[in-house]
Amino acid sequence: MKRGDTVVVATKNAGKVREFAHAFGKLGMQVVSMFDYPNLPDVLEDGTTFAENARKKAKTVAEALGLPVLADDSGLQVTRLGGEPGVYSARYSGEGATDARNNEKLLQELARLTAEDSEPEQLADGTKLLSEASFICTLALYDPAAEAFIESEGLVNGYMMDRPRGSGGFGYDPLFYLKSQGRSMAELTTEEKQAISHRGTALVELLKKIAVSE
Repeated sequence: MKRGDTVVVATKNAGKVREFAHAFGKLGMQVVSMFDYPNLPDVLEDGTTFAENARKKAKTVAEALGLPVLADDSGLQVTRLGGEPGVYSARYSGEGATDARNNEKLLQELARLTAEDSEPEQLADGTKLLSEASFICTLALYDPAAEAFIESEGLVNGYMMDRPRGSGGFGYDPLFYLKSQGRSMAELTTEEKQAISHRGTALVELLKKIAVSE
């Protein structure tokens, strides 16, 4: 990929589209997504790992379009929930899941566990930190002409709070607290989030690999 190119991203998640558009826009590249190809069928994300799902989405869409396609699979792993919701992060609350319903279920599960043991750590405003957690992102770029993948992964560690903070971001961002920032992921600016997030970190690594492969 070079400056001026259009990047096809295999997602219908508007939040992810915004983040990719912001990152690639700084390189003079335009992002299009599955919103621009409404006739393509949805890809069943039935892999057991983020990497498996990212590869499947990238390859399926790339072969359908005959173009290189970038796919992301990412999610939240909460220590006290044994790594859940993991690859089921986007559909944690079941069919028709929304960010609000997913966050509500997560808080319910953590509240049930917290009630069984000692008082969790609290922030100055009384917000409770219920569990350590990590956001993980795997990116896979598939070129159907070369029949080859370029892949990367990013991770950011934090804590799950007992209440949402901030109006930015999407998904579990309002519940994900970063001690290094003293804020939730949803309280960061786009630039700040891009610099430290799992997706931002994975994207930087992917662009390095793309540059080497050219």
